[in-house]
Amino acid sequence: MTLLQSAAVANIKSQIKRNRQNAGRQLRNKAIRSSLKTSAKRVQAAEGDDLTQEVRRATRELDRAASKGAIHKRAAARRKSRLTRAAAATD
Repeated sequence: MTLLQSAAVANIKSQIKRNRQNAGRQLRNKAIRSSLKTSAKRVQAAEGDDLTQEVRRATRELDRAASKGAIHKRAAARRKSRLTRAAAATD
């Protein structure tokens, strides 16, 4: 939804800029969260040595997403824990 299509359009310069920034951040966060889901699916599909590499890669992506603010740091820790436990169960 663009600025012109929204119901209430801000008439304050700083708020117009803030709306633009928020829209960009929303798109970036959505892409990051989508890639996190993909990496989790890769972990579930992997086997053997590929499994440990995929867990490592997913952990790195989760940490990066948490540091960028796309997800909460505790949510990242919870997801990492679940991925690691699932990987250990399949070994």
